[in-house]
Amino acid sequence: MKIYTKTGDKGETGLFGGGRVSKDDALVDAYGEVDELNSTLGLARTFPLPADLEHFLQRIQDQLFTVGSVLATPPQSRAAAHIPELKPEWVEEMERHIDRYEEELPKMTHFILPGGSSAAAALHLARTVCRRAERRVVSLLREDKAPPAVAVYLNRLSDLLFVVARLVNFRAGLPDVKWIPEKPSK
Repeated sequence: MKIYTKTGDKGETGLFGGGRVSKDDALVDAYGEVDELNSTLGLARTFPLPADLEHFLQRIQDQLFTVGSVLATPPQSRAAAHIPELKPEWVEEMERHIDRYEEELPKMTHFILPGGSSAAAALHLARTVCRRAERRVVSLLREDKAPPAVAVYLNRLSDLLFVVARLVNFRAGLPDVKWIPEKPSK
């Protein structure tokens, strides 16, 4: 099978399960953001990470592929029956990990800047891409074009990525990068 089909040369793309939409359709934009998030997590995983975090982030990537598939598949299509569902347990698992990781971390007493180790910086980047994907999905929610579970999943994932970025720095012996605001000029 060739990677190029030429069917999108005029600015349209096919949804999984049928139907064509403009490549700048809000739905395509949303699942494109999820794809970018998944790629950004893949980049973060190229840096040295503790084994427990590495394995957990791979699971998150698998889940994100499902999230993108759900967004790319019209719910009334035949193909929808073949797409895995988002599981509420995924959000619950993220919450358990957030709680456990926060117990390991020092209390946050200030705003922090993205940075520290390369892995933590990449995870902060993934967090910002996740927030962008979430904003795109929220727009779709207003038009009933996305399941609410997608927004919940992405919201919790951005929280998780923030905590994991901090944890990566902490385990590497690096402090959070404190935001030091400039004093207002008089």
